[in-house]
Amino acid sequence: MGILDKHKILETNATALLVGSLLVVTIGGIVEIAPLFYLENTIEEVEGMRPYSPLELTGRDIYIREGCYVCHSQMVRPMRDEVERYGHYSLAAESMYDHPFQWGSKRTGPDLARVGGRYSDDWHVDHFTNPQSVVPESVMPKYGYLLDRMLEGHHIEELLETHRFVGVPYTDEMIENASADFRVQVDPMGDWDGLVERYPGAQVRNFDGAPGISEMDALIAYMQMLGTLVDFSTFTPDASR
Repeated sequence: MGILDKHKILETNATALLVGSLLVVTIGGIVEIAPLFYLENTIEEVEGMRPYSPLELTGRDIYIREGCYVCHSQMVRPMRDEVERYGHYSLAAESMYDHPFQWGSKRTGPDLARVGGRYSDDWHVDHFTNPQSVVPESVMPKYGYLLDRMLEGHHIEELLETHRFVGVPYTDEMIENASADFRVQVDPMGDWDGLVERYPGAQVRNFDGAPGISEMDALIAYMQMLGTLVDFSTFTPDASR
């Protein structure tokens, strides 16, 4: 009996095919999953990565609420055309504090993984208010109403506690100072030393240029942070992984 004849037995016997399929899937699953139990961490730790500041985290929630992920991805793939356009390919560690992650699956607009610092705050305000004023061919809707929606940060401590519950390493100090950190990030004249100590690299300024803390402030703070935490000029991949 040749190998083709033996294979015919599986093709013509539903029970044998089912058992064989389950056996192959089981062996493949064990081979892929078992080694993970011997790793302390499946994500390479990268210097510079930190949890989001309270204002950045609020901006991220607004980003998700408004459905920005539907048209913008946050994952630069390790392909030449993507790296030349957007910058260094994305690292798993850059999404380690994202719940849920924002990799996306469609690019109606450009990838935003490296958008931080590429444009001024004024550009972002103009872009969100009237996208076509800065990108005439854009099909993005207008988000100018974010300037009129003011934030008080009443539940910011609970927001950080929730993220800590799912594994984000917010400390007791971070949670205790969440409300103050939320407010001071838009006040360059305030006492923001503690904020920067808790969240290295946090940018402090009035992001939308208007009084108070608006949803526009929070969203721009989040956008200006994206891709800025890791210093890729000194980053060296861990060859052992």
